[in-house]
This record gives sequence, C-alpha cells and structure tokens, in this order.
Amino acid sequence: MTLMEHIRELRDRLFKACVGIVLGLCVGLYFSEPVQKFLTDPYCSRFVDQKCQLNAQTPLEPIIVKLKIALYIGLIISSPIWLFQLWAFVAPGLHRRERRWAYGFIAFAVPLFVGGAILAHFVINKGIHFLLPTNGDYQFTTDIAGYIDFVTGMLLIFGVGFEFPLLVFMLNLAGVASARRLLGWWRAAVFLTFAFTAVVTPTPDPFGMTALGGCMTLLYFGAVGAAFLNERRKARALARSGYGSLSDDEASEIEPALDPVERSGPVEPSEAPRPTRREDL
Repeated sequence: MTLMEHIRELRDRLFKACVGIVLGLCVGLYFSEPVQKFLTDPYCSRFVDQKCQLNAQTPLEPIIVKLKIALYIGLIISSPIWLFQLWAFVAPGLHRRERRWAYGFIAFAVPLFVGGAILAHFVINKGIHFLLPTNGDYQFTTDIAGYIDFVTGMLLIFGVGFEFPLLVFMLNLAGVASARRLLGWWRAAVFLTFAFTAVVTPTPDPFGMTALGGCMTLLYFGAVGAAFLNERRKARALARSGYGSLSDDEASEIEPALDPVERSGPVEPSEAPRPTRREDL
C-alpha cells in the first residue's frame, strides 16, 4: 500500500471507531445515573444520620458530570469496536510471534485492570470512613465534579498499577533481564513500588498506599515466577532442537563438504590484438 492508501485506511478506521464510541456514549447516558450512584456510595454511606449533599459550582456542572460518566461508560462498552479497528490497522505490520505477544498482553491486561479498579473502589470506601470524623459536629458538602474526578482518578491509578507485572514479564520475554536477575532485584522493586504508590495515591490515609503497594509486590513476584517458567520452557525447546549444549557465543561445528576440483587442460593462446588504425576510428 502507498502512503496515501495507509492514510485513507487510517481515516476510515478512525471514523468507525468514533461511530462506535458515539453509540457507546448514547448507551452510557442511559446508565449514567446508576453508575453515578455507585461511584458516590462510598461517600454517601458515611452519612447515616445526615443528608448526603453534593454541590454543583455552576448550573452546567451536573450535566457535564453526567456526560463525563456517560463517556467513560461508552469507552468501556465500545472498546471491542475501537480496539478491533486499532488492531486491524496495526496487525498487518506485525510478525506472527509479535501477534501472539499482543494477544497474550490483552488477555492478561484487561482482567488485571478490572481487578485494580475493584480494589480502588474498596480503598475509597475505607479511606473515606477513615478520613471523615465520626461525630456529628460537622456537616460535609463536597463538589460533585471534584469527587467524580477523584474517584475515576483512583480507578485509573490502581488499574494502571496492576499492569506492572506485564511490564516485568515483557522484559524477560524480550531478553532484557533474566528471571534470576529479576528475583535479585526484589528489594529495589519493593522499595520503588511503595515509593510509587506513596506519590500517586491522592489520599493521605494508609489504606491506598498499602493496598496498592502490597498487591503490586505480589504481582511482581508472580511475574518473576512466570519468567522462570518461560525460561524453563525455552530451555526444553532448545534441548529438543539439539543445540542445547552450545552457548550463545559459541559457533557450531560445520564439516565442510568440498567437491573435488578436476584438473584443467592447457589454455589455448589467444590471438594477438590487431593495432588500431586511424581509418577504423
């Protein structure tokens, strides 16, 4: 395909992806109120004897929040459409092995992201109960837009944090770090994991940092275990191929099979070159 054909294909696939997102947005508008109630439950469940109030700074803020929630729902619902369009544009340029890696990455990335989002909702619930005082001397009101941004940001942070083991395992698949080396880095990995969670979690309570850091640490050791299994599988495949005893820098022994060269006969003398005359020019 020429460059213009690639650009036209990209335009068509982006158009189809946008149509899918718009259709998902229409569906999300129908489910936006139940989802908003689900997101505000950790905050409203704290107020048993008081009325749960969420303020709007401007008259447009409630509809903007509703559209924002509907867009998030639409992106999730239409993800098979726009992910397929993205994959259909990229896949022809990938080798078969790279396609298998991409399939495996998607198969593990989606459940890990969902697991991180579920943990974030649990942490938000516990964190709000920890941060807000228990007596009735205070009447709390919070901004609806700020609260929804806070909750969705926590869901995104925890979901992305749960993708950390995939990055570790990809380093092993690419040959950048062996499983034994990854296991030797466990002290630095644990320290950097908790330092990362302390920076990215927006709440000062210990639940968010501890929950996310602990889960990322367990997932790191799980990725190291998967790296050991991957190296064992590669070693068995190499042993079956017959080259298991050779190191990576050792050249294989090749016995040259030389064909016998027959003795050539005498070379006939060539004719002497004829001198060039002026008339021949």
